[in-house]
Amino acid sequence: MMEEIEKLIHQYTLWLKDKTTLKQVGENWVQITTPHLDRHNDCLQIYARKKDGGFTLTDDGYTIEDLLNSGCNLDTPKRQELLKMTISGFGIQTRKNALETYATRENFALKKHNLLQAMLAVNDLFFLAQPMISSLFYENVVEWLDTAEIRYTPKVKFTGKSGYDHMFDFVIPKSKVQPERILQTITRPSRDTAQALAFKWVDTKEVREPHSKAYAFLNDQEHAVAQGVIEALNNYDTIPVLWSERAGLRQELAA
Repeated sequence: MMEEIEKLIHQYTLWLKDKTTLKQVGENWVQITTPHLDRHNDCLQIYARKKDGGFTLTDDGYTIEDLLNSGCNLDTPKRQELLKMTISGFGIQTRKNALETYATRENFALKKHNLLQAMLAVNDLFFLAQPMISSLFYENVVEWLDTAEIRYTPKVKFTGKSGYDHMFDFVIPKSKVQPERILQTITRPSRDTAQALAFKWVDTKEVREPHSKAYAFLNDQEHAVAQGVIEALNNYDTIPVLWSERAGLRQELAA
Protein backbone atom coordinates (compact mmCIF):
# COMPACT_ATOMS: atom_id res chain seq x y z
CA MET A 1 0.00 0.00 0.00
CA MET A 2 2.77 2.43 0.96
CA GLU A 3 4.71 1.77 -2.26
CA GLU A 4 1.58 2.25 -4.37
CA ILE A 5 0.83 5.61 -2.75
CA GLU A 6 4.43 6.79 -3.13
CA LYS A 7 4.30 5.82 -6.81
CA LEU A 8 1.05 7.76 -7.31
CA ILE A 9 2.46 10.87 -5.64
CA HIS A 10 5.61 10.60 -7.77
CA GLN A 11 3.52 10.29 -10.93
CA TYR A 12 1.47 13.33 -9.93
CA THR A 13 4.63 15.38 -9.35
CA LEU A 14 6.04 14.39 -12.74
CA TRP A 15 2.74 15.25 -14.41
CA LEU A 16 2.71 18.71 -12.84
CA LYS A 17 6.29 19.40 -13.92
CA ASP A 18 5.76 18.13 -17.47
CA LYS A 19 2.54 20.09 -18.04
CA THR A 20 3.62 23.41 -16.50
CA THR A 21 4.87 26.12 -18.88
CA LEU A 22 6.45 29.54 -18.32
CA LYS A 23 6.20 32.78 -20.32
CA GLN A 24 7.81 36.15 -19.73
CA VAL A 25 5.18 38.93 -19.48
CA GLY A 26 6.70 42.40 -19.65
CA GLU A 27 9.90 43.08 -17.74
CA ASN A 28 8.90 41.92 -14.27
CA TRP A 29 6.31 39.15 -14.50
CA VAL A 30 6.44 35.47 -15.43
CA GLN A 31 3.21 33.73 -16.41
CA ILE A 32 2.93 30.17 -15.06
CA THR A 33 0.42 27.99 -16.91
CA THR A 34 -0.54 24.82 -15.04
CA PRO A 35 -2.46 21.68 -16.03
CA HIS A 36 -5.16 22.38 -13.45
CA LEU A 37 -8.45 23.24 -15.15
CA ASP A 38 -11.05 25.81 -14.16
CA ARG A 39 -14.79 25.50 -14.76
CA HIS A 40 -14.32 26.59 -18.39
CA ASN A 41 -11.80 23.76 -18.91
CA ASP A 42 -9.07 26.37 -19.31
CA CYS A 43 -5.68 25.85 -17.69
CA LEU A 44 -5.19 27.88 -14.52
CA GLN A 45 -2.57 30.60 -14.81
CA ILE A 46 -0.75 32.48 -12.08
CA TYR A 47 1.90 35.19 -12.22
CA ALA A 48 5.16 35.63 -10.33
CA ARG A 49 7.55 38.53 -9.86
CA LYS A 50 10.49 39.17 -7.56
CA LYS A 51 9.85 41.15 -4.39
CA ASP A 52 12.00 41.74 -1.28
CA GLY A 53 14.26 38.79 -1.94
CA GLY A 54 11.32 36.48 -2.64
CA PHE A 55 8.36 36.36 -4.99
CA THR A 56 4.82 37.69 -5.20
CA LEU A 57 2.41 35.09 -6.61
CA THR A 58 -1.02 36.20 -7.86
CA ASP A 59 -3.93 35.12 -10.02
CA ASP A 60 -4.22 38.75 -11.25
CA GLY A 61 -7.87 38.84 -10.17
CA TYR A 62 -8.98 36.08 -12.54
CA THR A 63 -10.80 33.82 -10.07
CA ILE A 64 -13.04 36.37 -8.37
CA GLU A 65 -13.61 38.50 -11.49
CA ASP A 66 -14.70 35.41 -13.43
CA LEU A 67 -17.28 34.58 -10.76
CA LEU A 68 -18.56 38.16 -10.61
CA ASN A 69 -18.88 38.30 -14.39
CA SER A 70 -20.89 35.08 -14.26
CA GLY A 71 -23.46 36.60 -11.91
CA CYS A 72 -22.20 35.12 -8.65
CA ASN A 73 -22.91 37.51 -5.77
CA LEU A 74 -20.09 37.71 -3.22
CA ASP A 75 -21.32 40.87 -1.48
CA THR A 76 -23.17 39.38 1.49
CA PRO A 77 -21.32 39.27 4.85
CA LYS A 78 -21.85 35.51 5.06
CA ARG A 79 -20.23 34.86 1.69
CA GLN A 80 -17.42 37.32 2.36
CA GLU A 81 -16.66 35.42 5.55
CA LEU A 82 -16.80 32.11 3.69
CA LEU A 83 -14.41 33.46 1.05
CA LYS A 84 -12.02 34.73 3.71
CA MET A 85 -12.12 31.43 5.60
CA THR A 86 -11.50 29.44 2.42
CA ILE A 87 -8.44 31.35 1.21
CA SER A 88 -6.90 32.11 4.61
CA GLY A 89 -6.61 28.38 5.22
CA PHE A 90 -4.13 28.32 2.35
CA GLY A 91 -2.30 31.45 3.54
CA ILE A 92 -3.75 33.51 0.68
CA GLN A 93 -4.86 37.16 0.83
CA THR A 94 -6.98 39.31 -1.49
CA ARG A 95 -5.78 42.55 -3.05
CA LYS A 96 -8.33 44.32 -5.28
CA ASN A 97 -10.02 40.97 -6.05
CA ALA A 98 -6.68 39.27 -6.79
CA LEU A 99 -5.67 36.20 -4.80
CA GLU A 100 -2.07 36.71 -3.67
CA THR A 101 0.66 35.23 -1.53
CA TYR A 102 4.36 35.83 -0.86
CA ALA A 103 6.91 33.07 -1.40
CA THR A 104 10.57 32.59 -0.59
CA ARG A 105 12.92 30.45 -2.65
CA GLU A 106 12.59 27.73 -0.04
CA ASN A 107 8.78 27.54 0.03
CA PHE A 108 8.01 28.60 -3.56
CA ALA A 109 6.62 25.19 -4.58
CA LEU A 110 4.37 25.01 -1.50
CA LYS A 111 3.07 28.57 -1.94
CA LYS A 112 2.40 27.97 -5.63
CA HIS A 113 0.48 24.83 -4.71
CA ASN A 114 -1.53 26.69 -2.07
CA LEU A 115 -2.46 29.51 -4.45
CA LEU A 116 -3.68 27.05 -7.08
CA GLN A 117 -5.66 25.08 -4.50
CA ALA A 118 -7.25 28.31 -3.25
CA MET A 119 -8.23 29.25 -6.81
CA LEU A 120 -9.80 25.84 -7.38
CA ALA A 121 -11.57 25.90 -4.00
CA VAL A 122 -13.04 29.38 -4.51
CA ASN A 123 -14.07 28.58 -8.08
CA ASP A 124 -15.91 25.42 -7.07
CA LEU A 125 -17.31 26.78 -3.81
CA PHE A 126 -18.95 29.86 -5.27
CA PHE A 127 -19.82 28.71 -8.77
CA LEU A 128 -23.55 28.91 -9.43
CA ALA A 129 -25.03 27.01 -12.35
CA GLN A 130 -27.48 29.87 -12.89
CA PRO A 131 -27.20 33.48 -11.70
CA MET A 132 -30.74 33.26 -10.30
CA ILE A 133 -29.77 30.58 -7.79
CA SER A 134 -29.16 32.21 -4.41
CA SER A 135 -27.81 29.34 -2.33
CA LEU A 136 -24.42 27.69 -2.65
CA PHE A 137 -24.03 23.94 -2.58
CA TYR A 138 -21.65 24.32 0.36
CA GLU A 139 -24.32 26.27 2.25
CA ASN A 140 -26.85 23.53 1.51
CA VAL A 141 -24.51 20.92 2.99
CA VAL A 142 -23.91 23.05 6.10
CA GLU A 143 -27.67 23.43 6.61
CA TRP A 144 -28.21 19.69 6.21
CA LEU A 145 -25.43 18.79 8.66
CA ASP A 146 -26.86 21.20 11.24
CA THR A 147 -30.44 19.98 10.76
CA ALA A 148 -29.30 16.36 11.01
CA GLU A 149 -27.39 17.21 14.22
CA ILE A 150 -24.11 15.98 12.77
CA ARG A 151 -21.19 17.56 14.63
CA TYR A 152 -18.31 18.81 12.49
CA THR A 153 -15.42 21.23 12.21
CA PRO A 154 -15.46 23.32 9.00
CA LYS A 155 -12.51 24.14 6.74
CA VAL A 156 -9.75 21.97 8.19
CA LYS A 157 -6.25 21.91 6.70
CA PHE A 158 -3.98 18.87 6.80
CA THR A 159 -0.40 18.51 5.60
CA GLY A 160 -0.06 15.45 3.39
CA LYS A 161 2.76 12.95 3.05
CA SER A 162 4.17 15.03 0.17
CA GLY A 163 4.45 18.10 2.40
CA TYR A 164 1.66 19.90 0.54
CA ASP A 165 -1.26 21.38 2.49
CA HIS A 166 -4.79 20.26 1.69
CA MET A 167 -8.05 21.90 2.79
CA PHE A 168 -11.16 19.81 3.44
CA ASP A 169 -14.64 21.26 3.93
CA PHE A 170 -15.64 19.34 7.06
CA VAL A 171 -14.14 16.89 9.55
CA ILE A 172 -16.33 14.77 11.81
CA PRO A 173 -14.29 13.55 14.79
CA LYS A 174 -13.84 9.93 15.73
CA SER A 175 -16.49 8.41 18.01
CA LYS A 176 -16.82 5.12 19.85
CA VAL A 177 -18.47 3.49 16.84
CA GLN A 178 -17.10 5.44 13.85
CA PRO A 179 -13.62 6.57 12.77
CA GLU A 180 -12.71 10.09 11.76
CA ARG A 181 -14.75 11.17 8.73
CA ILE A 182 -13.55 13.79 6.25
CA LEU A 183 -16.10 15.45 3.95
CA GLN A 184 -15.54 17.41 0.76
CA THR A 185 -18.24 19.08 -1.33
CA ILE A 186 -17.96 19.10 -5.12
CA THR A 187 -20.28 21.62 -6.73
CA ARG A 188 -19.45 20.60 -10.31
CA PRO A 189 -18.57 16.89 -10.30
CA SER A 190 -16.21 15.92 -13.13
CA ARG A 191 -13.26 13.59 -13.61
CA ASP A 192 -10.91 16.52 -12.96
CA THR A 193 -12.53 17.55 -9.68
CA ALA A 194 -12.80 13.90 -8.62
CA GLN A 195 -9.14 13.22 -9.38
CA ALA A 196 -8.09 16.39 -7.56
CA LEU A 197 -9.95 15.20 -4.46
CA ALA A 198 -8.53 11.70 -4.89
CA PHE A 199 -4.98 13.07 -4.83
CA LYS A 200 -5.73 15.15 -1.73
CA TRP A 201 -7.04 12.08 0.05
CA VAL A 202 -4.28 9.72 -1.11
CA ASP A 203 -1.68 12.25 0.07
CA THR A 204 -3.47 12.84 3.38
CA LYS A 205 -4.68 9.35 4.29
CA GLU A 206 -1.33 8.00 5.46
CA VAL A 207 -0.89 10.79 8.01
CA ARG A 208 -4.39 10.62 9.45
CA GLU A 209 -5.81 8.31 12.09
CA PRO A 210 -6.11 4.63 11.13
CA HIS A 211 -9.40 3.78 9.41
CA SER A 212 -10.24 7.43 8.65
CA LYS A 213 -12.80 7.75 5.85
CA ALA A 214 -13.25 10.33 3.11
CA TYR A 215 -16.62 11.26 1.60
CA ALA A 216 -17.33 13.34 -1.50
CA PHE A 217 -20.71 15.11 -1.50
CA LEU A 218 -21.63 15.41 -5.17
CA ASN A 219 -24.07 18.04 -6.39
CA ASP A 220 -26.61 16.32 -8.66
CA GLN A 221 -29.32 18.99 -8.33
CA GLU A 222 -28.90 20.28 -11.88
CA HIS A 223 -27.20 17.41 -13.71
CA ALA A 224 -26.67 13.69 -13.20
CA VAL A 225 -23.19 12.74 -12.02
CA ALA A 226 -21.23 10.78 -14.62
CA GLN A 227 -20.34 7.19 -13.77
CA GLY A 228 -16.68 7.98 -14.44
CA VAL A 229 -16.71 10.40 -11.50
CA ILE A 230 -18.12 7.72 -9.18
CA GLU A 231 -15.54 5.19 -10.36
CA ALA A 232 -12.63 7.60 -9.96
CA LEU A 233 -13.60 8.28 -6.35
CA ASN A 234 -14.19 4.62 -5.52
CA ASN A 235 -10.81 3.68 -6.97
CA TYR A 236 -9.09 5.86 -4.37
CA ASP A 237 -11.13 4.86 -1.31
CA THR A 238 -13.28 7.99 -1.38
CA ILE A 239 -16.97 7.36 -0.72
CA PRO A 240 -19.16 9.17 -3.28
CA VAL A 241 -22.41 10.59 -1.91
CA LEU A 242 -25.00 11.93 -4.32
CA TRP A 243 -26.78 14.90 -2.78
CA SER A 244 -30.13 13.38 -3.72
CA GLU A 245 -29.23 10.27 -1.67
CA ARG A 246 -27.73 11.99 1.39
CA ALA A 247 -30.46 10.82 3.78
CA GLY A 248 -29.09 7.29 3.63
CA LEU A 249 -25.82 8.49 5.18
CA ARG A 250 -27.23 10.49 8.08
CA GLN A 251 -26.96 7.77 10.73
CA GLU A 252 -23.38 6.90 9.77
CA LEU A 253 -22.21 10.51 9.97
CA ALA A 254 -24.14 11.35 13.14
CA ALA A 255 -22.78 8.34 15.06
